[in-house]
Amino acid sequence: MLVTVLGFLYSFSSARNYQKKVTEIVIEFKDGDNNFLTHSMVNKLLIQNEESVRNRAKSELNLYGLENKVLKSPYVENASVFLTIDGQLKTVIKQRVPVARILLNNDSYYVDKQGIKVPLSNHYSARVLLVSGIENEEEINAVLPLISFILKDGFLQKEIVGIEKSDVNEYQFAVRSGDYKIDFGNLKEIDIKFKKLKAFYNKTFEDKTIQNYKAINLKYHNQVVCTK
Repeated sequence: MLVTVLGFLYSFSSARNYQKKVTEIVIEFKDGDNNFLTHSMVNKLLIQNEESVRNRAKSELNLYGLENKVLKSPYVENASVFLTIDGQLKTVIKQRVPVARILLNNDSYYVDKQGIKVPLSNHYSARVLLVSGIENEEEINAVLPLISFILKDGFLQKEIVGIEKSDVNEYQFAVRSGDYKIDFGNLKEIDIKFKKLKAFYNKTFEDKTIQNYKAINLKYHNQVVCTK
């Protein structure tokens, strides 16, 4: 009898739980960064059978399908959709963080730290490195370590505003502190080249001669070659 009563109560409780309706839709952005996506944009993704999920019974919801719809957005890196005990349909989203903007002749787009393409948005414009001369995914993956090195250094992140790749796989930087260019060369010995650049900057910033140069060349071993 006890087992029967417990079974009845469990079935009754489960039935009521599945009939519980969605009382509220809650959207949460991790780290508070709702740059590309807004709450209203995510709400439009939380549509099932062309209808809002608000006031729908739990038994009618396809949480897996709703989560997949959110994950298909090119701006979403990770997402989870679930129901809380009090009837909230909660969506937690981590958006992709662009590290560079790839400039093409007829188009441009962002890439994140994994090299994933992120389309431009009418809602938000990210202030990131501008990269030109990159034409395919292989070249994106090749330049990512250079971008990562720059972004990890507070000074370089503020100073370098653009990267241009040449046809011979060498790179040139546009900088914030002047009209001169920095010829970085290929992607070998990245850390050594930046140490040379910082040493050169320390001297020329101190004696205020940095604006005398039109180009700074870091390609040669153990020296910085400049053009006035």
